[in-house]
Amino acid sequence: MDAKLVRIRGRVHGVGYRDWMVQEATRLGVEGWVRNRSDGSVEALVSGDPAAVGALLTACRAGPLLARVEAILEDFAEPPEQPGFRRMPTL
Repeated sequence: MDAKLVRIRGRVHGVGYRDWMVQEATRLGVEGWVRNRSDGSVEALVSGDPAAVGALLTACRAGPLLARVEAILEDFAEPPEQPGFRRMPTL
């Protein structure tokens, strides 16, 4: 099991990034959550099979059609307490 806390910077608000990420994570079997941050970034906790987490993070570098990702910062994290992948309120 691999778990990471990631911060995605760039044009990621108002482009459907969170909904897209929920769909991608669910498709890959990754658990966790995603939320907008007040600084304009998107933050996510992703956890699961290392190959699935890696595939999701690779997809996040491109994001949905209207997004423009400039950077993704990754840090190790504890797995989420709840199963599934969901949107969280903005922090």
